[in-house]
Amino acid sequence: MAGGRPSVLIGVSGQGGVFTEQVVREMAKHSRRPVIFPLSNPTDRSEATPQDLMNWTEGRALVGTGTAFPPVKIGGRQEHIAQTNNSYIFPGLALGIVASKARRVTDTMIKAAAQELVRHLPTQKDKQASLLPPLSDARSLAALIGRAVGKQAIQDGQAQVGGEAALEREVQVNIWEPIYAPYERKQEASRKSA
Repeated sequence: MAGGRPSVLIGVSGQGGVFTEQVVREMAKHSRRPVIFPLSNPTDRSEATPQDLMNWTEGRALVGTGTAFPPVKIGGRQEHIAQTNNSYIFPGLALGIVASKARRVTDTMIKAAAQELVRHLPTQKDKQASLLPPLSDARSLAALIGRAVGKQAIQDGQAQVGGEAALEREVQVNIWEPIYAPYERKQEASRKSA
């Protein structure tokens, strides 16, 4: 790291602890809000723990992990650490592919999904906010990403729908709507005969 001034560390090594305190502190000297993604999993393979990363950067790091970690304690408050997995992209990507009836998936369709997610990150409005939207927004986010992917499929000549109006109809028809059967508790047969 000597001579370099990285502002982003992305870990996919599968080697636990390779983001050392020395490396992270040096990085934090040169970046107001270092971005650090220890993405390897399971947790014992994570390049660093979120708690250590926040301690070593005085709580300034923007951390995303590849596996779930408990909230970190910084300055008397708890902060949730985003698990940066595929749950934010894949539902919308699949919806866009199905809705556009794409013949194949292009790199630009995947890029459109990522760019649409970025437009809705909480950090776009507040640099101190959580990295990713709450999972409660996943369904509406999937629809937005699906539309973006479908539009890109049209632009790429891969869609088999006739324009954006048809794409919108297909998005509405194909978005998953959970329907749960009412729960009814059944008594045991022995109780009924008693």
